[in-house]
Amino acid sequence: MQETILRRATPADAEALAAIGVATFTETFGHLYPPQDLADFLAEAHRLARLRADLADPRKAVWLAEAAGEAIGYALAGPCDLPHPDVSPDDGELKRIYLLGRAQGGGLGGRLFETALSWLQTDGPRTVWIGVWSENLGAQRFYGRRGFLRVGEYGFRVGETVDREFILRRNAESFSNEAP
Repeated sequence: MQETILRRATPADAEALAAIGVATFTETFGHLYPPQDLADFLAEAHRLARLRADLADPRKAVWLAEAAGEAIGYALAGPCDLPHPDVSPDDGELKRIYLLGRAQGGGLGGRLFETALSWLQTDGPRTVWIGVWSENLGAQRFYGRRGFLRVGEYGFRVGETVDREFILRRNAESFSNEAP
């Protein structure tokens, strides 16, 4: 098995991040949408300018997973912008964990998750939010085992299609009660 490294992404990684985003979203969810809806979503959500802006934003962090010099996944964390009335400006959000299908099942998703969660707690415990597709039961179980609770839902637009997305939250107090 090839060793996988995680590292902070740099602006030079924007194209690799875009390619991972398009590939993972398509292989995981592409069958759910009309082709034009999928194409419109991918063009907006994974465009280079957007990724470069994320990489340049000091309030956000991106970690790239690589095996044998190939980018196979990434995680993005930053300020929460989920549509929930309890979101505070100090809250964090795990915005994306994307892994190519062939890289799943070996614990890499957990490593990306823990790395992003740790970064979100760098300045002390804070509430963390996650949006997850209502039918992604595996992700919901994963987050539930890590203390996240469902607190709401909203419509997530993919082109003209609107999916039911759950909003999960883990309060700051639960982080401050963890052993170091």
